Amino acid sequence: MTPESAALFFIAIIVFAITPGPGVFALLARAMTSGARACIGLALGMAASDIIYLVMACYGLAVVAQNWGEVFIVIRIIGAAYLIYLGWKMWSDRSHLEGQQPVSRQFSFFSGLSQGFLISASNPKVILFYIAFLPTFMDLTALSNSDIALAAVLCLFGLMIGLMGIAVTASWARRYFRSERAMTGLNRVAGSIMISAGVYIGLRQ
Repeated sequence: MTPESAALFFIAIIVFAITPGPGVFALLARAMTSGARACIGLALGMAASDIIYLVMACYGLAVVAQNWGEVFIVIRIIGAAYLIYLGWKMWSDRSHLEGQQPVSRQFSFFSGLSQGFLISASNPKVILFYIAFLPTFMDLTALSNSDIALAAVLCLFGLMIGLMGIAVTASWARRYFRSERAMTGLNRVAGSIMISAGVYIGLRQ
């Protein structure tokens, strides 16, 4: 992985971290009731699960790329189609947090860690995200352990920056995140990013 690819991968992970999904809404709900500090364990648990999926995708894709190039092309197209589908779902989603009144309480670090891990691990579609994105930043035919280790470190920091950024912002601007209009705008921005990424990856030779 070149320095340029590493930087782009880091930015892509941050964007991935802040796109709406179960983990983001869990962070929003917790930050709104207990503050950003209570979200550290939750975010770290989600990041740990994502890193496991990342490593699985790296090793699995390396084998495919080296031995079955045609199969890898099919996987890339499927991954791109999934990103476009995910982007469309985000764009058309109208869910928001209005009407929710969670009870404020204190959360332990390890409770948040386990809950965050389960939230991310229960969504096996996350691995499709990495399958779609990794070929953009890595030469899968020359993938080394150091490349995978670097990707894992960048993934950890990128996810934590994105997730904790959401938690801090939510704790500062609770009324904004309860607005249906704001959530619709966020979904459309995230959906546009996902659709653009899917189109780019699908057309990339």
